[in-house]
Amino acid sequence: MTDHLKSEAGSSETPAYWRAQEMLLLQQVMALAGKNFNPEPVFRELLHLLSELLGLNRGRIVLIDEGKKSGSIRHAYGLTKDEMGRGIYDFNEGITGRVLATGQMIIVQDIDKDPVFLGRVVAREKLPEGQVAFLALPVQIGHKTVAVLACHRIRLRSRPLADDITILRILTTLIGQLLHLQSYIEEKTRALSMQNDLLTKALQADATRYGIVGNSSELLRAISELERVSDATASVLLLGESGTGKELFARALHLASPRRGMPFIKVNCAAIPESLFESELFGHEKGAFTGASVMRPGWFEQANNGTIFLDEIGEMPLLMQTKLLRTLQEGIITRLGGKSEIKINVRLVAATNRDLAAEVSRGQFRQDLYYRLNVIPIHLPSLASRRSDIPVLAMHFLNKVNQANQRNINLTTDAIDMLEEHSWPGNIRELSNMIERIVLLAQKSSMNAKDLEPFFNASAEENLALSGRHPAPAFSDEQNAQFSYAIRPYVSAESHSPETLTRALAQTGGNKSRAAQVLGLTSRQFNYRLKKLGLE
Repeated sequence: MTDHLKSEAGSSETPAYWRAQEMLLLQQVMALAGKNFNPEPVFRELLHLLSELLGLNRGRIVLIDEGKKSGSIRHAYGLTKDEMGRGIYDFNEGITGRVLATGQMIIVQDIDKDPVFLGRVVAREKLPEGQVAFLALPVQIGHKTVAVLACHRIRLRSRPLADDITILRILTTLIGQLLHLQSYIEEKTRALSMQNDLLTKALQADATRYGIVGNSSELLRAISELERVSDATASVLLLGESGTGKELFARALHLASPRRGMPFIKVNCAAIPESLFESELFGHEKGAFTGASVMRPGWFEQANNGTIFLDEIGEMPLLMQTKLLRTLQEGIITRLGGKSEIKINVRLVAATNRDLAAEVSRGQFRQDLYYRLNVIPIHLPSLASRRSDIPVLAMHFLNKVNQANQRNINLTTDAIDMLEEHSWPGNIRELSNMIERIVLLAQKSSMNAKDLEPFFNASAEENLALSGRHPAPAFSDEQNAQFSYAIRPYVSAESHSPETLTRALAQTGGNKSRAAQVLGLTSRQFNYRLKKLGLE
């Protein structure tokens, strides 16, 4: 403070003097806060200036310990390291503990006469003689108390107590804002660090280890979840739309697990006739039924000590669900026609694009089996939720199909952009089939966005055809037959009506293989649907 200001005030402790000290404190603290995202130096200087300029000594900031109902001194001025170490308070313990618990300011006029004041941090003999006050104010973010700002004050002095309370209230607001900013920055930093770790892992290992292409955050989240549970033995349920790569993820889980050197068996439940389920899964003894000329181990027995992947488990009949549950609970199987139990050690990975909880409520899926399978659910992202992966996936499939068919088809930048903007209801399977279609039917080596338009139109018309409507074809009959053969989207066992199946047979002159191709099915899937509907 200048001599001129002192002479005008007439005394070093006039109201004008104290206002100048307050302004100097706020100016210094605000300037420092504007330069630092780290609040620690700001808090240290704040407490220092409270003591030097305003005589509010031994200031401390007590932060609530994360996950606990207690607080401890984290920042202080005028306290030794040992004294700070003693400043730990449970909620409602002493003055500080009460402020932490209630969020209410407490003023102790005389620490020697207040039975609640602990005097835990500084021994009384180290404090000035005479009346000493203790001020404790809550620091809040929103309406939640996160800290306490407290200090000692010489009770008999010319500065009004109300002025000290006012400046401390201002500073608690600033402290709360800085703590909130620190929390926000730390949260964003953790998120970025996690994302960087996931990207690093994906670029260095995941693609080569598992064959999973892409590095979007949604994909890396699913891979991270998969790796975290790879060492466990509990069942895993892969959830997601059709075509999201459930088999690839199931195989990745197997490769990431200690069972990687053991068998990995895939079973498509949608392709097994109901009468053959038990024999397929658990095997049969010789003579168990007509045609059973030799003993055959089932898929579970073949997967012993390894992993079995039951794809589209929602298609499994209720009777087999009961038997599967017993196998999962007891770890034993009995071959069809057999009498002895066989002990097995198998990790089960199941997948479905159905809402199994809804199937349970409709009585189409056993509740106890659902809970057994749903121990570790992993949601696989749709292609629409990981659009940034579409260009690299498209190039991956393009190279693969070019090599397989000895072609050299390229896609221009605007063609890749067109692929990235498409909705892809069939997900990765649809993208793969589209790329295969483009390579096989391309009339020139470099395909641009305009060249791709007929392929997208044909895909949309085929989806309409699968629903029973028949718009005019955009290509010749021969080209459409090729397209139908290239696209094989997954559809459930109830996806085609009897009229759709019989119409496909009529269009192909009774040829079941060609009828299956027209509908985007395998011959086995087509025959299964015919038999299930009694049209065989």
